[in-house]
Order: sequence, then C-alpha cells, then structure tokens
Amino acid sequence: MNLNNETFIIVLSIIIGITLISLVYVFFLKSQLRKLEIENANIEEISSFIREGTLAFLKKEYKIIVWFIIGIASLFALLGFIPVLKNAEGVGWKSALCFIVGASFSGLAGYVGMTAGIKANALTASSANTSGMSKALKMAFSGGSVVGLSVVGFGLLGLTSSLCILFLATNDLSLACQVVIGYGLGASTVALFARVGGGIYTKAADVGADLVGKIEAGIPEDDPRNPAVIADNVGDNVGDIAGMGSDLLESYAGAIISALTLGVSSTIHYATTAVLFPLLIAAAGIMATMISITIIRMREWKDPQKALNIATYIANLVVLIISLVFSFVILESYKPFLTVLVGLLIGILIGYIAEYYTSSKYKPVQEVANKSTTGHATNIISGYAVGMKSTAITIITLVLGIILAYLLEGMYGIGLAAVGMLSTVGITVSIDAYGPISDNAGGIAEMAKLDKSVREITDQLDSVGNTTAAIGKGFCIGAAILTSVALFISYSLATNLQAINILEPLVIGGILIGGMLPFLFTSLVINSVGKAANKMIDEVRRQFSQDPGIMEGTSKPDYAKCVSISTSAALKEMILPALIAVLMPIIIGFIFGTKALGGLLVGGLISAAMLAIFMANSGGAWDNAKKLIESGKYGGKGSDTHKAAVTGDTVGDPFKDTAGPAMDILIKLMSMVSLIIGPAIMHIGSLLEKFF
Repeated sequence: MNLNNETFIIVLSIIIGITLISLVYVFFLKSQLRKLEIENANIEEISSFIREGTLAFLKKEYKIIVWFIIGIASLFALLGFIPVLKNAEGVGWKSALCFIVGASFSGLAGYVGMTAGIKANALTASSANTSGMSKALKMAFSGGSVVGLSVVGFGLLGLTSSLCILFLATNDLSLACQVVIGYGLGASTVALFARVGGGIYTKAADVGADLVGKIEAGIPEDDPRNPAVIADNVGDNVGDIAGMGSDLLESYAGAIISALTLGVSSTIHYATTAVLFPLLIAAAGIMATMISITIIRMREWKDPQKALNIATYIANLVVLIISLVFSFVILESYKPFLTVLVGLLIGILIGYIAEYYTSSKYKPVQEVANKSTTGHATNIISGYAVGMKSTAITIITLVLGIILAYLLEGMYGIGLAAVGMLSTVGITVSIDAYGPISDNAGGIAEMAKLDKSVREITDQLDSVGNTTAAIGKGFCIGAAILTSVALFISYSLATNLQAINILEPLVIGGILIGGMLPFLFTSLVINSVGKAANKMIDEVRRQFSQDPGIMEGTSKPDYAKCVSISTSAALKEMILPALIAVLMPIIIGFIFGTKALGGLLVGGLISAAMLAIFMANSGGAWDNAKKLIESGKYGGKGSDTHKAAVTGDTVGDPFKDTAGPAMDILIKLMSMVSLIIGPAIMHIGSLLEKFF
C-alpha cells in the first residue's frame, strides 16, 4: 500500500494522539498516588529523607547534563554552517533541535517516573502495614506503571512529533528520517548520564552499607543505625528507576529510528508504509500497556508473580493481534508480523536465560552459594565462571533471531525485530520498576521498625522483584544488541558502506580501538564506584567509632553526610565516560574515515555485548547466592560462608548495576553518533583515509 502525504500525516497524528492519551493516564495514576496518605509518622519521615536526597541529586545531575546538551547541540548546529557540509543530511540546526527535544523528553520521563516511584515506596510499606499483601502489591505496581507509561509515552510522543514536523517542513521523508536521528542521540546522552551517574551513586552507598554494616557491625541490611542506609535507598531510585527507565527509553527510540531509516530505503515496501509500520507497532505497544495495567489494577491479587506474569501475557497478546492486522493492511504481507513475533520471542527467551543464571531456584546460583563455603576467592571464581558461561546461549539466541528476521524481511526485518522486542517495553519497565519500589518499601519498613509481618510482605514482593530485575537486565542487553545491529546497518546505508575489509589497516585499527573502548569505559566506571565506596566506608566507620550511641540506638546517624558523598562522587565521575562515548566516534570518523568508524562500531558491539551479559549475570548470581545463604542455607547469616557471599555481592554490585547496564547505552550512543556524522564524513573525507 502506498500512502499519499496527507494520509501519512493523518496516521502520524493518530499515533501522537495515542501517546497523549497514555500521558493523561500517567498523570491520572500519579494523581491517585499523590492523594493517598501515609498513615505512619515514621514511614513519612524516612520517606521525606529519601525524597529530599533523590531530588537534590537529580537537580544537580540535570544542571550538569544541561551544559553537556548545549555543547553537543551547538557542535551539530555549527557543523551545518561549514560550506562543504551545507547539504549534508544529519547535521545542522534541525538535528541540533531534535537532539535537544530527545534529551528533554528523556529527562522529563525520568523525573515524572521517579517522583512517582518515591511516593510508591512509602505507600507500599504503609499499605503492607495497614492492609496486607494485595494493597501493597497494587501500590508497587501502580508506581511502576507510571514509570513504564512515562517511558513509552514521552519517548514516542517526542519522536513522532519531531518526524511529523520535519516531514511537513521538508516534504522529504528520507531527510526527515535522517535528521530525527538527533532525537535518539539526545535520549542516549541523557540515558548515559542517568545510568552511569545513578549507578555510581547507588553502588557506592550499597557497597559501603554492606561491608561496614553487615560484615563489620553485624547489623541487617536496612538497619536504621547504618549511616549509609538512606543513601542506599536514594540510590535505588536514581539508579534502578530513573537510570533503567532512561536506558529503555533510549533503546525504544533507537530501535524505532533504525527501523525508520531502514524502512525509507526498503526495496520490498513503499517508503511511507515501511516508515509507518514500526511507529504503529510502537503505538500498539502503548495501547497494550494501558490495557494490561487497567486489567491488573481492577482486581485484587495475592500472588505477585501471577499478577505480573498475567500483565506480560496480556500486553504481548494485544501487540501480536494488532501487529498481525497492520501487517496485512499496511504492508500487505504476513512476513512483517513474523519479524515482530521473532523480536518478542527473543526478548522473552533472553529474559528467561538471565533468570536461569541469576535465580536461586536454579543450579548456577546454587553452585556459587556452595562454593562460598570454601571462602571468598572460590565465591568470586564461581561467579565469574557463571557470567562468562551465560554469554553463549544468550548470543546464540540473538544470532538465530537476527538470521530469521533477515530471511523474512531483509535488513528492514532486523529493524522490525528490534521494534517488536521493544514494543511491550511499557509493561516491561512497569514490572522492572516494581522491583526497586518493593525493595525500598522493605527498607522503609525496617527503618520504621514496623511489625515483622510487614517485612515478610515486602520481602515476598521483593523476591518477585529480584526475578523481574534479572529478566529486565537481560531484556535491556538483548534490546541494546539488536538495536545496535540495526543501527549499524542503517549506518552502512547512510555512508554507502557495502562491506568492511578487515585486511585494511584503518579498519583493523577501528576494530581494535572499538574492542578496547568498553574495557576502558568499564574500568573508569568500576574504579569510580570503588573510590566513592572507600569514602563511604571511611565515613560509616567514623560515625560508628565517634558516636557509640548509634549502635545503642540512642542517637541518630548523620544520613546527610553519606548522601552528600554519593552525590558528589556520582556527579564528578560520570563526566569522563560520557565524553569518551560521544567524542571517540567523532575523532575516529573525521581522522580515519567511514570504514574505520564502521570497524569501531563492530569492535565495540562485540566487546560491549559480551561484557554486558557477563557482568549482569555474574552480578546477579553473586547477589542471589548471598540471599540464598541468608535464607538459612550453607550456614546462614553471620557465618563465614555468608561473609564470603557478601564480598561476592559487593564485587557484583558495580558489575550488574553500573558498568554492565552502561554497556547497553555505550554501544547505542556510539552507533547513533556515527549514524549522524557518517554522511558528513563522506562529504569532506577524513584526514588519513587518502593515504591508505
């Protein structure tokens, strides 16, 4: 089916309307949460500490991000004034404006979702105290739903609106799809800051709280006597809610953009319909998320796992039905539907693979726990082995999915598979955000000294959250890899790169530098966590030694000092990794050329993919091995086995919650920068390419 321009704009307007409805639903859910009162003074007081620390960090982080955004936007705007680049697609003031819009919508989605999460933390603890499991589950899921719908609502609204305005202004669909890449780059930049900054914050606090509190002082994880406990809870918000939401918004936008750029050059379908189809699938995903959330909220649930599973099944089923209809009506073929199905299946399979390697129900984590009986070193060795082994089946699953998608719809099919995988990201984020909300609720219940039965409810919610977190991390990694493959194909089309000859010196250099970058990036991020954790440990020890009343319960710790340490460290240490991610493709591209830049993307993708899978699953295995031991197995809490497991968990914390997730954004951000500057490099050439 070939659509005229007027019909194309009408359909885009309908999609924009669906996103606006989803945002109305977001603010309805948020207003419902805001109206509810917390019926316990202790919960309210602790929640206020967490809220103040979280908002203070966000305010300072966004101030730094604003200057970074202005700098990058100015660079792309200035490139458009260079005479030789005047007609180059992807640079100039339009791209700069799209970049600012993408960054703004990503930041707004993070802020709206996280403020709802903060309130939901306290409401979940309060509901567990006054009303039991069903009400507590509803509060946690409602908070997560605001996060999920904010991600897809703001993400698709900004992208579709930008595309619509660009098409109306230029009447050139190919140019509009190239310029709108700037939107994805803006979202990627904010996501990198959110993931790296939030990850450094949360893990510095977590490692400090665990090593001094659990091992040295022998107190529970969320004991109010621990000076780092508020910083730890703030970190859950900025890292696991805002950071995760920004990560998946960026994957979501990147997958759609890659499908748009591949669709506009499709030889199988008309350009207008090939561009509309992924946008319609994304809109179907938003509708599916709203339907799923509404159905879950209408009933009382006592089994958290069952409720969350049903939410996922409903969303996937709705997307499949709608995509089947659109596949026949819009593209007049069943094959696009099958590529969407392939993407959905890849996402589900990778999630379950991650669960297998990180859940205490299965052999890998049980082996890590068992190896902890012989000491710290064997715990570390076993966790490393689990993470490395998990790369095999994950990569094989992705490769099979990519091949199937290509056989069905060519290069365009790979882009559609990425969109299919991320079409239900709204409900995925809702369920993933439920995890840290439940975790925080348990911490608040402990600090507020509520009845033991309350902690049992929050622990049950949190145990389900651990599973959803593992599945969510696997989903993030799979989405990042599939999206990056699609973006690389888009880059090759934008630069007329037919093939990469690895015998060429510049290409070899690009591949090697690309393979090195994720290791350098990981080193910087993990070292940042280590430096911040050292300061946190020193501060917690100082407070324990100088004020014996803290351990006796007669005086309060100085929570604000620990919050300040995490905030300062995160804001300072997140800048260099972000600069490397943005500037390295620009440097390699303009000095060595498009082929070397292609090599950089290939090397970076391979290296970062393996590191991301390894670190996420090693970290998850160490974490749940510790929890398995804490449940009473292999000696239980306080035993030498438990101390070895805590060491493994603290090593795994920056793996799974800081460096690992940052790999997802690193490879997509480098791909997005390359996709924007690729045509410009073709126009002016590179400094060294002519010598080879």
